[in-house]
Amino acid sequence: MADGERNDGTGTLRGDALAIFQRAVEAADPASAVRAALEERAGQIEAAEGVVLIAFGKAAIQMAEAAIPFLGDKWKAGIAVTHPEAARVVAGLDVYVGGHPTPTAGSEQGARAIEAALDEAGDADLVLVLVSGGGSALVAAPVEGLTLKDKIAVNDLLLGCGAPIDEINVVRRKLSRLKGGGLLARAAPARVLSLILSDVPGDDPKAVASGPSVPSADDAEAALRVVERYAIADRLPDAARRRLREPGHGRDHTGQDFETVIIGSNAISCAAAAEAASELGYACERMEGWLDGDVAEAAARLHDRLTRQSAGEKPIAIIAGGETTVILSGSGTGGRNQELALRFALLDEADPATGEWVFLSGGTDGRDGPTDAAGAVVAPDTLKTIRDAGVDPEARLGDNDSHPALEAGGALVRTGATGTNVADVQVILLR
Repeated sequence: MADGERNDGTGTLRGDALAIFQRAVEAADPASAVRAALEERAGQIEAAEGVVLIAFGKAAIQMAEAAIPFLGDKWKAGIAVTHPEAARVVAGLDVYVGGHPTPTAGSEQGARAIEAALDEAGDADLVLVLVSGGGSALVAAPVEGLTLKDKIAVNDLLLGCGAPIDEINVVRRKLSRLKGGGLLARAAPARVLSLILSDVPGDDPKAVASGPSVPSADDAEAALRVVERYAIADRLPDAARRRLREPGHGRDHTGQDFETVIIGSNAISCAAAAEAASELGYACERMEGWLDGDVAEAAARLHDRLTRQSAGEKPIAIIAGGETTVILSGSGTGGRNQELALRFALLDEADPATGEWVFLSGGTDGRDGPTDAAGAVVAPDTLKTIRDAGVDPEARLGDNDSHPALEAGGALVRTGATGTNVADVQVILLR
């Protein structure tokens, strides 16, 4: 059945899954969220002598463009750091292009520009900080003694060891001038207002982009425990290992005036996805909590949920959200959402669910790993299509090479850069 055809008033499962995912992405629209937050805080801008605008992350440009009309003649400086697909010229805004998921020279240049802009803020000014997912890699400010090459090496080890994002960010904070409250400290004595588009479990502000504009609660040895837990301490660059073993370098935020507001999150997007599914005629269920951990274990949890469902007269939708991790053992191309989808299909081949189903896993930023896909949507016939194209899905999965396998199966979801990021959303539809 082709996408777009209708069946029993619910539409094709694949087409409906894509529509539900799109609603989740739209719910995280950064411009709308920024406008709503600043409308409520217009008095803070009016009371400031001047405003320094700092935006970084995958949604930096959209957030900055939404904020600029509120600043009027109080705008003193504006810096935005984002990824290549989202970068564009904005009048009056200095735009820098960083790297994600691996920092680049542009990431370091953007960090220096942010520091220079913060140094212009006086005690009567307001620093407006707009934070979105991806900021940890897009802005790289290595502490003294570390080079950008060191930071990249640490980043690659962290991404490949299977550590969850909250533990990865503990290490990043210890090795950065700006993360872990460094930006907040640099902005003193100005007041700081942070509007945050959250892509982390629990929406903890210090975890989004490694918390540059909020005080860090990490203890002195927290980062060292992370690298030891995942057995990468001995593989770190010497300078990074020395830094992690040094006593804490706490930042004093005593007397600083700041406010932090979460303006968008995965939970909000999942709620929007559930609403879209209900409108399409599905009996909707929401998997509680944050879907995280190893991608193989997450696929098993999701498939188990599917096999425990009974297909009835009314189709069923199951919505989940979070961010899994992949332990890299191969050299292929893919991402956590694509690997999750391919693993899900293989699990169902071994233990088929009852009824007609599709499974979609996608990143709300539109980019899954170093690929041009947001994720993938698979169905019971996906593996046959892959094999008919001469591709062995099990072998590709073993090489972390899910992208070409799913492309052969016509299963990739491509949205292009969405300009937002609130982690990943999963949709299971059963009829």
